[in-house]
Amino acid sequence: MILGELARRIEGELVGSEEVEIVGVGDLSDGRPGEVLFIEKPELLAQVEQGRAAAVIVPLAVKSSAKPVIRCTNPRLAFARVLALFAPSAAWGAGVHPSALVAENARLGDEVSIGPYSVIGEDAVLGDRVKVGAHSYVGRGARLSDDCTLHPRVVISDRVELGRRVIVHPGAVIGADGFGYARTEQGLHKIPQIGTVVIGDDVEVGANVTIDRATTRATIIGRGTKIDNLVQVGHNVIIGEDCVLAGQVGVSGSVRLGDRVMLAGQVGIADHVTIGSDAQVCAQAGVIGDVPAGQKVSGYPARSHREQMRAEAALHKLPDLLKQVRALQHRIEALEKGKTG
Repeated sequence: MILGELARRIEGELVGSEEVEIVGVGDLSDGRPGEVLFIEKPELLAQVEQGRAAAVIVPLAVKSSAKPVIRCTNPRLAFARVLALFAPSAAWGAGVHPSALVAENARLGDEVSIGPYSVIGEDAVLGDRVKVGAHSYVGRGARLSDDCTLHPRVVISDRVELGRRVIVHPGAVIGADGFGYARTEQGLHKIPQIGTVVIGDDVEVGANVTIDRATTRATIIGRGTKIDNLVQVGHNVIIGEDCVLAGQVGVSGSVRLGDRVMLAGQVGIADHVTIGSDAQVCAQAGVIGDVPAGQKVSGYPARSHREQMRAEAALHKLPDLLKQVRALQHRIEALEKGKTG
């Protein structure tokens, strides 16, 4: 589309020719002719101007450029909208594939798409425009609200509930048994996990994520939360709204996360820990105690990020400090020998 139309679609202010033709989107490292890029920092504009891209989405601080620009309050959000405009249409076939197995008493909404070899269990309810990819499983009594998308090989276990517009990527398993056992003289005795999982509206669940059902009530994922690939969420966990869990995070049973909590990659959280709203946990941190709201923590065991950085800086000085201590010991020994002599 032409640049003027693109600017109107993303509600940005165009500075430059409206007639520039945009054929795709690119990134800062290899913008090509006809592509639109975005930058969040004005100091990157000079790099873009030297490249081949046709136009740039920029923050409001940029007033003009050698290239046409679209000025936006939030360039990243504007670029996301551009990507959606240029995204290829999804290849979801309408209706139920002949190889799919759908229980007679399952209820399907309007415009539902069910892919090859998928299974929809008894009493399951699928809302309008729900999409179920090939080889997926929706268990007995599960509830999928309007506009949910299950990519291929997703498992939604019995009685699990998904809100509107939930996206679940390939290989995810939602509603497997929680990890609970009682130790006896004869060994470990399994504790039945009879609860469920409830996922709010606009949640996205990454590939190969596992979210365990609760022991008695519900494991809860709040509205708008985004979960990256290879994340484990244990039983009875309650995650608030608009949280972000990066790849390989492990959340133990009965953990509570407030709203807008951010867990970076490979964070581990011990069971029964509470993390307050707006807290941030840095990559590979091990959280073994509660984290107050708004706190930023890192390290193992996790503590204030600033305190952890000071400790790390001091640790790097340790070899020199050891040398100084040895030198002082030698001087003290020499002085003591002199006195006794």
